[in-house]
Amino acid sequence: MDDIEVPQYFICPISLQIMKDPVTAITGITYDRESIEHWLFTSKNATCPVTNQPLPKDSDLTPNHTLRRLIQAWCIQNASKGIDRIPTPKPPLDKFQVLKHIKHLWQPEFQLKTIRQLALLAAENERNRKYMIEAGLPKEMMLFIVTCFRKGQIDGLEEAIGVLNFILIPSAETKQILVENDHIIESLTWVLCCEMENHLTVKSHTMLVLKKICEVTSSSVLERLKPEFFNRIVRVLRSGITQQGINATLHVLLEACPWGRNRIMMVETNTVYELIELELGFPEKRTTELILGILFHLCSCPDGRAQFLSHRGSIAVVSKRILRVSPAADDQAVSILSMICKFSGTSMVLQEMLKVGAVSKLCSLLQVDCATSLKDHVRKILRSHFQKWMDSPCIGGSQGINPS
Repeated sequence: MDDIEVPQYFICPISLQIMKDPVTAITGITYDRESIEHWLFTSKNATCPVTNQPLPKDSDLTPNHTLRRLIQAWCIQNASKGIDRIPTPKPPLDKFQVLKHIKHLWQPEFQLKTIRQLALLAAENERNRKYMIEAGLPKEMMLFIVTCFRKGQIDGLEEAIGVLNFILIPSAETKQILVENDHIIESLTWVLCCEMENHLTVKSHTMLVLKKICEVTSSSVLERLKPEFFNRIVRVLRSGITQQGINATLHVLLEACPWGRNRIMMVETNTVYELIELELGFPEKRTTELILGILFHLCSCPDGRAQFLSHRGSIAVVSKRILRVSPAADDQAVSILSMICKFSGTSMVLQEMLKVGAVSKLCSLLQVDCATSLKDHVRKILRSHFQKWMDSPCIGGSQGINPS
């Protein structure tokens, strides 16, 4: 095939491959549909790649049937030379077809087939997902999940969660759905307990959907979360899911942290212990930042600090993350150690900090280039317990610590 000369106008300017579904943009340039849609929707460009003229993502892409037939005829003529025949592309999905699918979704005889078709279409391309949003499919998927929850039905759940995971649900729409139906969050947490063939994938996708919802929902919803919500979420962390699912779970917990009653429920479900266990596994940078952020909130209450100290590796693992992850992680780790020292700083705890290198790590922060506010925070901790730590070599070598 390398020695075959392909007509230049058969080649997509983006992929530099023979076009399978040529479409002409409003700028007059013809591209392969898949390539130009990826350029507009996934890469979020707003100009024509050839002319650099404005090309809004909602602009018309007109099928170039004449060029497509020429390409197909040329492929057939050169089949003996290793050129594959290009099939006639299926008509693209439009809003009216999505509305038809939604109608079938609520007809029992078509329901399972319809939701599987929608899952395939959502995974196919960004254009399909755009029309799904315009047709109101996110709301229908959430209502379908609530219906499954009420009936105890799991058929179609995996596909419904998959569709919601693919679609970027508009914030305003999410808020409105939650106002109209207060069982959405309860239904999604129920999914976490359902035994399905691809349960790890389903749980990960469910947590990604919950993350989207919790990021935009009102405070009145987050402050009314139930103990079962945290029980099931912490159980997901314990049972193991994908890395993306873990981070989504941590995001959900972090969103819930500002309310005192949520922190109490999280401590009651052993969240502190599970987070330390997770951190001991040396997770990726973003995971560590999320874990430390949650621990900071939970250590603001007495029971949270008690659970933190009940884990033999807690002080050591938090200390070791200082200067190894990011400035944000340094700030959170110092804040956690500060609360432990201030409110739970018994002789045993302070000696433990010395033993596992926490004091040494705090002193190291004074020697490196970091935020002045962080250094001031460190000095305050070291001064507060100078008498207990004064024999440590690092204390003796650090300036501005001796309270006298």
